[in-house]
Amino acid sequence: MNKTILFILSILTFAATQAQELNCRVVVNADRIQTTERNVFQDMETTFSEFMNNRKWTEDEFTRDERINCNIIITLDPNESVPSSGRWGASVQIISSRPVYNTDYETVIFNFADRDFQFEYLQSQPLLFNSNTYTNNITSLLAYYAYTIIGMDYDTFSELGGTKYFQIANQIVANAQNSNYQGWSQFNSVRNRYWLSENLLSSNFEPLRKAMYNYHLNGLDIFTEKPEEARANILAGLRGIQTANQSRPRSILTISFLDAKAEELTQVFKQGEPTEKKQSFEILSKVDPSRTDTFKKIME
Repeated sequence: MNKTILFILSILTFAATQAQELNCRVVVNADRIQTTERNVFQDMETTFSEFMNNRKWTEDEFTRDERINCNIIITLDPNESVPSSGRWGASVQIISSRPVYNTDYETVIFNFADRDFQFEYLQSQPLLFNSNTYTNNITSLLAYYAYTIIGMDYDTFSELGGTKYFQIANQIVANAQNSNYQGWSQFNSVRNRYWLSENLLSSNFEPLRKAMYNYHLNGLDIFTEKPEEARANILAGLRGIQTANQSRPRSILTISFLDAKAEELTQVFKQGEPTEKKQSFEILSKVDPSRTDTFKKIME
């Protein structure tokens, strides 16, 4: 009996230490939707959160503390939503972060705005997903971002480490080509899911993806102990981003990177040597002229 109890306790302890890959918080903002049936919005939050957090997305083992923190903020659009039929349109912000080694700081690694987020959903609807086929738009959307978030995170821990997951996300894009929903096609927009996946798998953007690794593992993660070396490594990463931008100016991947990192980069280089300040400012203001006023703070 004692051995049985110990065995059960060991299994329970092991299970408690294991976790899925994502710690995803889903928020559904329905303030502008006119309907008396408000329970569906809480149901969406719960169902979408469970889909993201309870599914096993990789073959790797994660502990609870290793899960990837992310947020999906869905703002429903009254002009594109018909509650009575379960059709919904929204703008969505997807943000993921990762801890910086030996600090309490979390750095944003993915910040993406999706304005083509349309789906059908009725209260208590089960969410079914198969990566090899298109089932429905909401599971394709959520799974696409799950794999993209994971790929982005893996890219910060090993050079081009997220490729496998970007390929799965790209397969989801391919499966959805005949769905008639926006955001999956190369023709709808140059800043949608199709082009984000295309950028992530294009050889033109390998310098940017390698910069993600350099920026985080060889930059932020050693910053508290070796700030000069960390800045030098981050500056080297910026040169890679500059190379990618010269090949494909103002791409969605470059924009997404700077949406996540502009303020952080400004703070990193404000304390640098004059030469580093000048070089970082020149690179960043050329890559994204719209943020020149932000990057000028580096030179103060």
